[in-house]
Amino acid sequence: MSIQKTNDRKHLDLKLPQMPWFVQQFIDYKRPDLSPSTLLEYIRDYESFFGWLRGEGLSVATDNTAITLLELETLHMDSIVGYRLHLTTRAVQTNTRVTVSRKLSALRSLFHYLSQIAEDENFYPLLKRNIMAKVEVKRAHKPKDTAAKLKGKILEDEELLEFVGYIYEGYGIDVAANKQAHYAHLLNRERDACIASLILNSGLRVSEVVNLNVDDLDVNNKLLYVTRKGNNDETFKTPVYFREQAKDDLSQYLVFRQSRYNTPKREKALFIALPNGQQEGKRMTKRAIQEMIMKYAKRFGKPFLTVHKLRHSFATDYYLQNDIYKTKEQLGHASTETTEIYAHLTDKTMSEAIERRAES
Repeated sequence: MSIQKTNDRKHLDLKLPQMPWFVQQFIDYKRPDLSPSTLLEYIRDYESFFGWLRGEGLSVATDNTAITLLELETLHMDSIVGYRLHLTTRAVQTNTRVTVSRKLSALRSLFHYLSQIAEDENFYPLLKRNIMAKVEVKRAHKPKDTAAKLKGKILEDEELLEFVGYIYEGYGIDVAANKQAHYAHLLNRERDACIASLILNSGLRVSEVVNLNVDDLDVNNKLLYVTRKGNNDETFKTPVYFREQAKDDLSQYLVFRQSRYNTPKREKALFIALPNGQQEGKRMTKRAIQEMIMKYAKRFGKPFLTVHKLRHSFATDYYLQNDIYKTKEQLGHASTETTEIYAHLTDKTMSEAIERRAES
């Protein structure tokens, strides 16, 4: 199991007893189909909703465990409208449209289960009236809109190679006057360039990179075995290919992995960090990789570039040479609907290509 999943499962098991019995039943029903991370998000969304119900006097419960089915059953539509307003305008931290849609979708899933699937001892639905069935949850982002937001914020064409090259050499030149930054760069440049190269040549998610072990790597065949997002079979890893460029960068990093980071033999992680004051190297964290990419991106002149946009950069480049189904498989998308982003991102490139053909 991945490090993130292990942590999320622990948090889920801690939070679940603080929920009403019917939420606990719903989570158990969903366990075989959803990852601990997704279920933990559900619990957090229900915490928010139940806290709001009690705060508004729509429940007499003194804590979330005492929320009743009858209180959910007798909610009016204006109560749901009020909760949506609370999320968008009145909460301490205003939520984005994406977050609001996710929170309402989580409620719809719970109410659907209680009214359509779960039964009492007499085979009647646990919830006789489902107010959430009346709530339309609009899709927050269409592929075309997402593509529009990404334009100009990803790496294109030669920039993919240039960014990796910058991590190797250019950044060190830029920070040469800063002894501490220069030393850190000399220590980590092979590792950092390797991570960027791997994402730009395979399209892996940052969580998938973090969870990689040395045993997951088959350098000769340019192959990785990856625990994909949303895959609940913890014994199965998906084979994912990477390009030749990443093969060279991985080989170079592996030379230094053990000696430079004082990595103990028991540490299985592929990518290692040696925190200040520590004697032994350990698995890099997701946050460390995210901050590392942003550090280089800023100096490279692409301040909007993030580790996830490296994935988008690969996907756009890959889609230009392959169809939507191959791109979907390479990226590990659940459906081609998500992959449509890259069809829109490449519209300009394709229109330029047809003009070049017409001129020739």
